[in-house]
Amino acid sequence: MTISNVLKCVLLCVFLFEFSFAVKRHQFSIREATIQDLQHAFKQNKLTSRELVEFYLREIQKHNPVLHGVIEVNPDAIKDAVKADQERKAKAPLSRFPLHGIPVLLKDNIATKDKLNTTAGSYALLGSEVPRDAGVVTRLRNAGVIILGKASLSEWSYYRSSSAPSGWSARGGQGVNPYLPGSSTCGSSSGSAISVAANMVAVSLGTETSGSIICPSSANSVVGIKPTVGLTSRAGVVPISPRQDTVGPICRTVSDAVYVLDAIVGFDRNDATATKKASKYIPHGGYTQFLNPDGLRGKRLGITNYIAFGFPGFNYSQAFSSSFKTLRQRGALLVKIQKIPEYDNITRLLVYGEGIALAAEFKIALNAYLKHLVTSPVRSLSEVIAFNNKFSELIKFHG
Repeated sequence: MTISNVLKCVLLCVFLFEFSFAVKRHQFSIREATIQDLQHAFKQNKLTSRELVEFYLREIQKHNPVLHGVIEVNPDAIKDAVKADQERKAKAPLSRFPLHGIPVLLKDNIATKDKLNTTAGSYALLGSEVPRDAGVVTRLRNAGVIILGKASLSEWSYYRSSSAPSGWSARGGQGVNPYLPGSSTCGSSSGSAISVAANMVAVSLGTETSGSIICPSSANSVVGIKPTVGLTSRAGVVPISPRQDTVGPICRTVSDAVYVLDAIVGFDRNDATATKKASKYIPHGGYTQFLNPDGLRGKRLGITNYIAFGFPGFNYSQAFSSSFKTLRQRGALLVKIQKIPEYDNITRLLVYGEGIALAAEFKIALNAYLKHLVTSPVRSLSEVIAFNNKFSELIKFHG
């Protein structure tokens, strides 16, 4: 179901509440609100999950035609929000969780067993049926999260073509950086970062094989955490490499990202080998215990203008002078890095060595994923390629 069709149905009831909207009525601003802010507003009866979902649906309708950060919205999102409100009112045990009643967008390669598609941005998987929720989605649902929809991405997690622009997919179109429209969104978790940055959702999930959480988070000025492989389950995620794939949060603040990380880490029997090993290192009491407002004090932070880490053609010292000042005021020691030893050799190995390994792993992993789908228009990488050749006009990049 397309965004426009779903929104026409869902927003019919939303606009009945349009006149002043509860945010103004209760003197609470949803924009840029953190998870803690939202939970406090819930407890103070200044906000409901339904009002929060309705706000994000309006923001998606308003901004997504330009930004292309969202591929689909969940037609059951408002219903799920009403359920969360009822659980909170009844003081159900689930309502005590930090993420209860909070909307989340999932990158479109993360499976959900509901009315949403899981396509990795490709028309080849449109209408396919997954056997179950992805492992991380099960954990999110158990934490009381509301699945708002699917975020756009670089098609097939930027593994369809090296010539396609980052942030583009046939289904989602070309993602646009909300802060600097002419700049790259980076990818492949582009839509997850765009949507959070543009306040179209509270928090999101992305995936990374080689930079796909960290890069779009940086480019869109949000916070991404790339977990150690196996710390979060990859079961139900359209794969590239089981050796490198991981799932992590993309949010507006460090604390929000840590709350989401706490909810999604842990053992999953459907990704048993990796998660069993990594789960031994999850700290008792979770990661939120380490959040510290004074955490920058005494930390050494490297500052470099290398292309891979900075902004080519940009005077980063001038552009980020106020940010550098803030970091120093918070106690951080900024170290200017003039030269990285063996930098060229390191990047050469990443481009060639990693590329060869991923190409081999992708075919094996994708074929296995497609084989286990309940229904699917394609069952192998060769069939995906054949689909793209047959419908070349449909899936062509249009800018």
